[in-house]
Amino acid sequence: MQIDSGEIHVYGYVRVSSKDQNEDRQMIAMHEVGVEDRNIYLDKQSGKDFDRPQYKRLLKRLKKRDVVYIKSIDRLGRNYEEILEQWRVVTKQKGADIVVIDMPILDTRTDRNLMATFICDTVLSVLSFVAENERVNIKQRQAEGIAAAYARGVRFGRPPKPLPENFDDVYRRWMAGKITGLAAAAECGMPISSFRYRAARYETKNDP
Repeated sequence: MQIDSGEIHVYGYVRVSSKDQNEDRQMIAMHEVGVEDRNIYLDKQSGKDFDRPQYKRLLKRLKKRDVVYIKSIDRLGRNYEEILEQWRVVTKQKGADIVVIDMPILDTRTDRNLMATFICDTVLSVLSFVAENERVNIKQRQAEGIAAAYARGVRFGRPPKPLPENFDDVYRRWMAGKITGLAAAAECGMPISSFRYRAARYETKNDP
């Protein structure tokens, strides 16, 4: 479908939560509704706040009756309040329209009567709440999964480097006060901070 914008400018806003996420799915959706590449604004950072350069550029360019496409409502924000606030900024403050590609009922261009506006705002509120609630549930499930993994003895991150073969001898001499911590670390070929950290863990591990 191609869009005849006339004096109305048509934009797309795409956001991915981190720089290693792929925006292809959202970009394809923008192309399918006819948004030109030059009018697509892309931010690759968290929706934690709205300090986003491309989103700010888009807002500055928006004029009354312009149209903004987004793939889904959670592209506008990461929680209920942010989504509703940005919807208000675009539609009320800027006087532009929003079209949510994944939810055709959320299209402020159509039927600008009171009932249509009421239905759109109600659906938006419900979906915004659902989106935020799902994010909270995901975080809770992740936290519970990590806690359960720790309980099973799973450890995350890279495993520590093996101790040097002379560590036990050096450790015992250091504990007996025969050598300094700096000398012990040098013999083990590690920084003093690393030696003290590994020594503390070694002591706990070997404590009867």
